[in-house]
Amino acid sequence: MPRSVNHVASRAKRKGILKLTRGYFGARRNVWTVAKNTWEKGLTYAFRDRRNKKRNFRALWIQRINAGARLEGLSYSRLMHGLKEAGIEINRKVLADLAMNNPEAFKAVVAQAKR
Repeated sequence: MPRSVNHVASRAKRKGILKLTRGYFGARRNVWTVAKNTWEKGLTYAFRDRRNKKRNFRALWIQRINAGARLEGLSYSRLMHGLKEAGIEINRKVLADLAMNNPEAFKAVVAQAKR
């Protein structure tokens, strides 16, 4: 009995992955094996960077809070310690947003932390 190969499915699979590699440079977009390897490597980068994104944003928030705190005469660590002592539970994302977009409210929070 002759071998049966499902060309329709395999072609559809290749076509789908080649569609995902549109916009890549050179052979990475249209040579099947190169495109497949590039696409798979891209998935690993995406997985890794979904975690790194959280790390990067936390670092950004800390820098913004520190800049705002220094304008008020405190360091970042003293501000965070003061907030903990005052019993103010406010996350870094919100604190950074206050420091950037609402300096008056941030000053009020810092005043609470100083006491």
